[in-house]
Amino acid sequence: MRIGIDLGGTKTEVALVDSGGSVVARERRATPRDGGYLAILELIVSLTHDLERRAGGHCSVGVAAPGAVDSKGRIKNSNTQCLIGEPFQRDLETRLSRPIRVENDANCFALAEALFGAGQDMSSVFGVIMGTGVGGGMVIGKTLHTGLQHIAGEWGHNSLDPDGPPCYCGQRGCIETYLSGPGFLADYQRLGGVSAKTPEAVVSQSDAGDPVAGQALNNLLDRFGRALAGVINILDPHVIVLGGGLSNISQLYQVGPRHIEKYVFNPVLQTPLRHNFNGDSAGVLGAARLWDA
Repeated sequence: MRIGIDLGGTKTEVALVDSGGSVVARERRATPRDGGYLAILELIVSLTHDLERRAGGHCSVGVAAPGAVDSKGRIKNSNTQCLIGEPFQRDLETRLSRPIRVENDANCFALAEALFGAGQDMSSVFGVIMGTGVGGGMVIGKTLHTGLQHIAGEWGHNSLDPDGPPCYCGQRGCIETYLSGPGFLADYQRLGGVSAKTPEAVVSQSDAGDPVAGQALNNLLDRFGRALAGVINILDPHVIVLGGGLSNISQLYQVGPRHIEKYVFNPVLQTPLRHNFNGDSAGVLGAARLWDA
């Protein structure tokens, strides 16, 4: 039995997972961000002990964390700001009296989809998160590939336009500034759109014939094509699995491949795009299998 923990900005989910990927028990609690770093640690420890009582013994523990994880287990670039710079992995290991594994949430998403989801029939999977931010993870032969500097899959911080919008990473025009939910909405507003307040509303207005919303959606699809063509040209994965709120935009699957094909280094695009299978459970499923990855 394995324990997977998905530490989100608003909720923390833990699950007891068997070797086949089935969730035996699950708990969700609000993430105590206002209580700070120590409150988050204590919540994770408490939930882990609760599940281990159900399991009847110690379990391996993996954590999907927001933001990037450096080689020393510290969190950086997290929207849960109290985690930034803290020795998160070491402190959890001390409290749980065992080694644990920590990965960013996009890596855990990719691993879950490669093992139990939309990419389980493929030998290599690039998992994409297009939500509040843009992240990704690469799984090759059912094994997570994190790279020398533990930044493999961070396609969201390649620049599409050096004169584009500023990104928190210090660059301008990062993929994340265009293909995230806030980035898509900001582009609509730059074009003069005012009535749509969510990405879903922009798409609905485009479907209804609104020209500004239509231009914003066309921009999104073109940037999506350029960005993923770069990933394919370097990694050539057997499948790309989309996750995050923007992954529900049907046009990404219907016409997105044509936009990728314009930029990819091949006359015909062969890479399939698939919607994720595990949804909100991807974080805990991937985290639970980090010891196998």
